[in-house]
Formats: sequence, C-alpha cells, structure tokens
Amino acid sequence: MNTIDPALFEEWMMTGLVTLLIIFMGFIVWDLAKKSKAGRFGSFILFFVLGLGVAAFIIKSVVIGLIESGAL
Repeated sequence: MNTIDPALFEEWMMTGLVTLLIIFMGFIVWDLAKKSKAGRFGSFILFFVLGLGVAAFIIKSVVIGLIESGAL
C-alpha cells in the first residue's frame, strides 16, 4: 500500500480548503450586499476589497514558489 507524503497532503488540503473558504467568503459578501441593499457600486466595492485579499494570497503563493525554486 502506498503512503501519501504528509507535505504533499498538506499542500493539497491547504489549496482546497482555502479555495472553499474564498468561495464561502464570496457568498457572505454577496449576501451582505443583498441584505444591506448596497447597490451596484457598494457591491463592487465589497467584492473589490475581497478580491484584493484573494489576490494578495495568490501573489504570496507565487512569490514563495519563486523564492523556493531559486528564480528570485
């Protein structure tokens, strides 16, 4: 029976669970915008700020990958 490397399992779980968290946060923001009657501009601002957080997480992952590979 093959065993899974714990580091690989951790990487897959981190990616999968963070993706689910981002989707859930998107639903929460959508629900908040809908219930508060934020309108188009308010909803745009809410999703833009959430998108900045997601972009920062992705950029951090890319930079760490580049540093570990020696390209940076």
